Amino acid sequence: MIKALTALLLVACCQLMAAGKPELLLAQVYNDTVDVRQYWVSEKLDGVRAYWDGKQLISRGGNVIAAPNWFVAGFPAQALDGELWLGRNQFAATLSVVSKQQPVDSEWQQIRYYIFELPQAEGNFTARVNAMQTLVQQQNSRYLTFVPQFRVADNAALQARLSELEQAGAEGLMLHHQDAHYKTGRSADLLKLKSYQDSEAEVIGYRPGKGKYQGMVGALVVKTPDGKTFAIGSGLTDELRQTPPPLGAVVTYRYNGLTQHGLPRFARFLRQRQAF
Repeated sequence: MIKALTALLLVACCQLMAAGKPELLLAQVYNDTVDVRQYWVSEKLDGVRAYWDGKQLISRGGNVIAAPNWFVAGFPAQALDGELWLGRNQFAATLSVVSKQQPVDSEWQQIRYYIFELPQAEGNFTARVNAMQTLVQQQNSRYLTFVPQFRVADNAALQARLSELEQAGAEGLMLHHQDAHYKTGRSADLLKLKSYQDSEAEVIGYRPGKGKYQGMVGALVVKTPDGKTFAIGSGLTDELRQTPPPLGAVVTYRYNGLTQHGLPRFARFLRQRQAF
């Protein structure tokens, strides 16, 4: 009995060990010189990116995601790249669900795996779009779906669609060149477009709150990789003000351009970066 239990524990531990970081296609930032008619466009989902290797889901950081067996039962044997997603503005909740080593069935029932790429597949991206649609229909899994891809006529139409989706709570847009064959690494074949910029900085201190935030954190003091320091107060929830990211944590913030001193303008807290 003891040997059997030990074997089961070893299997469970092995399943949760790091699987090695998957090689992924990464996006460059969009610029308005590209011909948008040559691109497929989709909503940028703010979920947890996950690579399906045909047997298990692996996070961008290389950790096996402990999804329930019933969740992945209808997934194909081929590689997929996609996003585990609860919905718009639900990143923290999504991360909480998928990062647990012991999955909670009731939580995973709300998650969907939205695929946007077929790694190692033949053909250009247009061919892969068709293949993804067919695959999802054939697999007939309620937990496996496809990120809708659409076309726009010009940059004005692209910006209008961006504004429409951002007002509805979307993070931004992704553009994938129709003729691109699959490859890994950062590439101009894949572009990301948002009405704001975002970056990361390290938490090095706190400013005390005032007024209704008395006794809580008023702002995070952060330092960028190039050594610039500034404060981020906007975007912090009451919960974060009571229990802020620890010193040394890396946070993501959004901003709209730089001041004359090179500091982010209108910096707003987005999330704490997770090693997961």
